[in-house]
Amino acid sequence: MRRIRSRAALAAFAAGALALSACSAGDLGSSDSGSGTTITFLADNSDASLKTAEALAKAYNARNTGVTVKVETRPQGSEGDNIVKTRLSTGDMTDVFMYNSGSLFQALKPEQNLAPIDDQPYVGDLDGTFKTTVSAGGKLYGVPFGGATGGGMLYNKAVYAKLGLQVPKTWADFMANNAKIKAAGIAPVIQTYQDTWTSQVIVLADFHNVSAAQSDFATQYTAGKAKYASTPAALKSFQKLQEVHDAGYLTSDFASTKLEAGIKHLADGTGVHYPMLTFAVGTLVGQSPDKVKDVGFFALPGDDAGKNGLTVWEPAGIFIPKTTSGAKLDGARKFLAFVASKEGCDAVAKATTPFGPFLVKGCALPADVAEPIKDMQPYFDSGNNSPALEFLSPVKGPSLEQITVEVGSGIRKAPDGAALYDQDVKKQAQQLGLPGW
Repeated sequence: MRRIRSRAALAAFAAGALALSACSAGDLGSSDSGSGTTITFLADNSDASLKTAEALAKAYNARNTGVTVKVETRPQGSEGDNIVKTRLSTGDMTDVFMYNSGSLFQALKPEQNLAPIDDQPYVGDLDGTFKTTVSAGGKLYGVPFGGATGGGMLYNKAVYAKLGLQVPKTWADFMANNAKIKAAGIAPVIQTYQDTWTSQVIVLADFHNVSAAQSDFATQYTAGKAKYASTPAALKSFQKLQEVHDAGYLTSDFASTKLEAGIKHLADGTGVHYPMLTFAVGTLVGQSPDKVKDVGFFALPGDDAGKNGLTVWEPAGIFIPKTTSGAKLDGARKFLAFVASKEGCDAVAKATTPFGPFLVKGCALPADVAEPIKDMQPYFDSGNNSPALEFLSPVKGPSLEQITVEVGSGIRKAPDGAALYDQDVKKQAQQLGLPGW
């Protein structure tokens, strides 16, 4: 996988390496009533993205505002990226479009190609962290396309209750819990290295702790000045991966297990902790609906309980290109205002399974949402969350999942893995033409 992305792209990530399908763009929204303004809305063709886009268009069109939204589709992955960038550069973009937030958003040259929305009345209701991932040059450009996704530990609450364990706020407490779980004859940590992308989660979900220890790491990392092997807080991410293996805390089948089998371990209580992103709750609901109540979620612990917080994969955004003008621009602004409202959030919640909290003030998760998703909300209410590194930096080496499999399997030690990843990152940064590399 090129990178673990926001919720829309996570539909492909959930399968580990789904083949990227390509289909011709087509209208999926309501038909034009013959009056008023019609605006086109481009989204990728993943199932999660289409359900979200169609739900927003349908709910908005039902409001009879005189603006009709029609959904068009594009492929996922690099082919879809090229389509978005080409249409922006040629002035042929749809009136609004969905695309990644974070570093990939910056690659769209937003100040040149997008219309800012700072003057819109709803921007104060948007989550502050999300706004940083869709801003450039001091201007805000997008609203969230669905909810956030958290990276951390899914855990079996039933086993925790049986053994009298508390949710850990530090890594030392987490390892102490693991020792008690192993003493009870249960595997403390599930890993699923047959799906190699899952091996990255401990390293990537630890970024809130890295940032808490060194607030400028993302900036220095992008500039080629901070390295994983030579930055103590970042090196710890690899050391944590090694520690759970060396302590003998992994499920015995970690090398040959896939995501679905890992979720079964978790649901059945034959494994207690599963480093994972919260989108996998959808697999839990599908496979073991009667066990969902037994599963919870907590952020990957760091060294300081007072700085405990969640690493967040921010949702994609919805943007307006500068080529949208006149009545269509007015309609596009009204549509974004609807998306960034309680009514918009409710439309998405009815059509999809939320993977995390909505990032709009006044939006609440459905009462029947799974417990792991509810467990994320306090990290947002308290502000104790940080974007994953890939939303702050374009630098992510393509070989991370192979390196983390080696470190997590005891084949390579953490310092060697971090140093190897620094070499992998250097090649990628040079290909991007970044200064300082």
